[in-house]
Amino acid sequence: MVMKQMKVTQLAVVLGMGLFMVACGGEVGEGPIGPPPPAPGEYADKHMPAGWWADAAKLEEGRKLFIGETNPDVNCSSCHGKDGKPVKAGARDFRVGDRMKLYSDSVWFWRISEGVPNTKMKAWKSKMSEEDIWKLVLFERNFGLAGKGWDADKKSWVDAASISAAPAAAPATAPAAPAPAGK
Repeated sequence: MVMKQMKVTQLAVVLGMGLFMVACGGEVGEGPIGPPPPAPGEYADKHMPAGWWADAAKLEEGRKLFIGETNPDVNCSSCHGKDGKPVKAGARDFRVGDRMKLYSDSVWFWRISEGVPNTKMKAWKSKMSEEDIWKLVLFERNFGLAGKGWDADKKSWVDAASISAAPAAAPATAPAAPAPAGK
């Protein structure tokens, strides 16, 4: 009888610790870090407008959208928290750089536009322009990827300052040598 009571007590302690970890934000969270599905064709070639990765004014516009100041129908912080730490179960934690670096700018844009199936993340493209969605991507990346920008050629996050403001121009060809004089 004493052995049975000890096993019940041990089981209760283990279950209590598990519940405590879940309630306090233990490692349960969002689950293992893995890449998201690739953006579908209509989104795969969409990228941040040239020059925006380092644009402080666009970043501030993104912040105002995120907190619901610009458009009261759009308030990302009501789920994702004002600091990127989720305040509602199931919301993505934008502060986890190891997870967020797996999202290209086009995947991020696609998820905001179309939502995420089987979650509470709904589509926002009917409430915002494409320009406003890019402003959100710009702001949200600051929680876990501050100072970074997506380099579409390298297919990775790099220092935003290293991304040119405009697409690189084709190299100029050398001018033809002048014809010899007098011939």
